[in-house]
Amino acid sequence: MAAGTESMTEEKAEEISSQEAPMEQIFTVEGVTAHGESDESGSPYISPKELSIKSNLKRSQMIDCQMLGKYLLLYCHHRTKHKVQPKKITDDRLSDVRYLHLPLFCAERAWYYGMQLKAEANTEPRKKYHMLSRIKKAVHYAEEFASLCENPKCDARTKLECKAYLALRRGGLQFEEENWKSAMDYYNQAKTIYEKLASAFTEDIQLLYLQQVEEVQPNIRYCAYNIGDQSAINELKEMRRKAGEGQLTTQLDDLLSQTREKQAATLSEVTWRGRTVPVRSEPVRLFLLNVQESAKDIESAESVDSKISIYESLLKQCIDAQQILRDSLQEDQNFKLAIRGQPIEGKISNQHYLHSYLTYIRLSKTIDRNLLLIQNLKGYLPGRQVEEGRKITKPQDLVRLYDIIIQNLSDIPNLHGLEDDTALTEEIQCRISGFKAFRTYYIAFSHVGAKKWKEAIALFERVLQNANAALKGYKALPKGQASLYNDEVRSLEELITTVDGEKYSCHASSILDVNDITDKVETMAINSKKPLVDRLDQYIEDKSLTSKRPNLVKFPPDFEPIPSRPLFFDLALNHVELPSLDDKLEQKQKQAQAGGLTGMVKGWFWGGQK
Repeated sequence: MAAGTESMTEEKAEEISSQEAPMEQIFTVEGVTAHGESDESGSPYISPKELSIKSNLKRSQMIDCQMLGKYLLLYCHHRTKHKVQPKKITDDRLSDVRYLHLPLFCAERAWYYGMQLKAEANTEPRKKYHMLSRIKKAVHYAEEFASLCENPKCDARTKLECKAYLALRRGGLQFEEENWKSAMDYYNQAKTIYEKLASAFTEDIQLLYLQQVEEVQPNIRYCAYNIGDQSAINELKEMRRKAGEGQLTTQLDDLLSQTREKQAATLSEVTWRGRTVPVRSEPVRLFLLNVQESAKDIESAESVDSKISIYESLLKQCIDAQQILRDSLQEDQNFKLAIRGQPIEGKISNQHYLHSYLTYIRLSKTIDRNLLLIQNLKGYLPGRQVEEGRKITKPQDLVRLYDIIIQNLSDIPNLHGLEDDTALTEEIQCRISGFKAFRTYYIAFSHVGAKKWKEAIALFERVLQNANAALKGYKALPKGQASLYNDEVRSLEELITTVDGEKYSCHASSILDVNDITDKVETMAINSKKPLVDRLDQYIEDKSLTSKRPNLVKFPPDFEPIPSRPLFFDLALNHVELPSLDDKLEQKQKQAQAGGLTGMVKGWFWGGQK
C-alpha cells in the first residue's frame, strides 16, 4: 500500500484544519456537544467525553456493520497512485479532538487487516509475513497515538486508556512473534488498567472495560501455558465451557486449537470397527483429538447453551476435516464411484474408510446435540409450569427433532466400508425402534390435545409395539455394547409405564366426552319458527310442541313452481314396424311403362297432322 494511505496525509490534516471550530461546537462520538475547557495556561482541554477510546471504537465498528470476530477490514481506504509527504501532527496543532482520531483509526485499520491476513494464512502461509508487517504498522500508529495523548490537553482517563491500548497492540505483536513472556507482561499491564478504569465509572461505561478484560484473559492464560504453566490449559477449557456463543468463544476455540496442535502430533492412527487406518492430515488429527476431549468438556459444562455451543464448534471442525479428506481423495476411483452412488468394487482405501469414520462422528454428534435440545424442550411442554417470557414447546417440535435423529441413524449403516457389519446394523435398528416410539408418543400427545381419542389410543398402541421391540433388541446385544445405552433403555421403560396410563386416560376421556356433547345440546339455540317436520333429525326440547298451538307443519304450504306446458317426445317411433309398400310401387311402375308406348304411337299419327 502506498505511503499516502498508511499515515495521516497532508490532505487529511488540511481538511480538518479548514473545518476547525471552537471546542464548544465539536460533536463528539457519544452524540453530545462537548464544551471545551481550559487549563490554567488557557490552552484548550480535551475532556474525557470528547475522547473515550473504547466507546469511540465501539461506535465506529457498529456504524461499519462488520463483526470483529471475523477480523474483517474495518477502516479501508483506496490505494492512491501518487505518493504524498505526510504532515506530522504536533502538539501545537492539537486543537481538535479529531486529530487524535487519525492515528487511532489508522492503528485499528492496520490491526484488523493483519487479523484478516492471519485467518487467510491458514491456507496461504506466505501471508503470515504480510500479517506481521501490518501488526507492526498498527503498533507504530499506536505509539504515535500514545505520544499525542501525553499532551497536557488530555485528561487522566484518556492517558490511561491510551496506555492500555498501546499495551494491547504491543502484546498482540509479541503474541504473534511467540515471545510469550513479553506478550504476557503487556497483556497484564492492559488488564490492570482496564480493571482500574472499570471500578471508577458507572455501569454502562464499566461494561466496556470489563468486556475488554474478558477478551485479554484467554491470551494471558495461553501465554502462561507456553511458558510452562500446565494448569493454564485447564483454565482455558473452563473459560470455553462458560463462554456460550460470541466473539470470546471464537477466540478461545482458536487458542485451544493452537494448544492441541502440539498434542496431535502423537496421534498417527485410529482404530474403528476393528480396522486401523493411519491419519496423515494434521487438521484431521487435531479434530480427532478434539473429539476425545469434548466428552469431558460437555460433562463439566454448566448450562445447556454452553453444551450446544461445544457441539456446534465440534461439528464445524468435522465438516472442515471431511473437506480436507475429500480433496485428497479426488484420484480415488472407489471414492468417485461412491459419490456418484455407483457400486464399489473391492475394499475401500484407508483414507476413504477414515472419511466414513468422520461421517459417522458427524452423524453421532448431531444426534447427541438433538437429544440435548429435546431434553431442554421437554421442560416447556403444555401442562407444565413455564417461566415467564419462555415459549411453550409444541409436540410437533419434538417430532421434527426425532425425525432428524431417525434419518441420521438410518444413514450410518449405508456408510462405505460398513456393508458387512451386521452387529452395527442390529444396534442401529434397536435405536431406530426406540426413537420411533418416542416420535409416535409425541404425535399421539398432539392428538390428545385435539381431543381425537381414537387416533390417540391407536398411536399409543404403536408406541408400545416400538418400545417393546427396542427393548428386546437391546437385550440381544452383547453386554459391553448394551451398557452404552443404559440411559435409552431406562427412558423406554419409563415411556411404557407412562403410555399405559395415558391409554386408559384417553379411553375414559372418550366416554366422558359424551357429557360435553350433551352440554352443547342443552345450550343449542332453539329456532321456534322452524316446524317440526323440517327438523326431525334434531332433538330439541321445544316446549311449544306441548302447547295448544304446536308448530308441527307449515299451513297452508308454500306454492311450488311447476311447468305450465309439459313437453312430449315421440320416443316410440323408432320401435314401430311400418307396413310394406313394395306391391304398390310395382303397380305404378307398370302403369308408367304402358302410358309411355301409347304416347309414342299418338305422337306419330296425330302429332304429324297438327
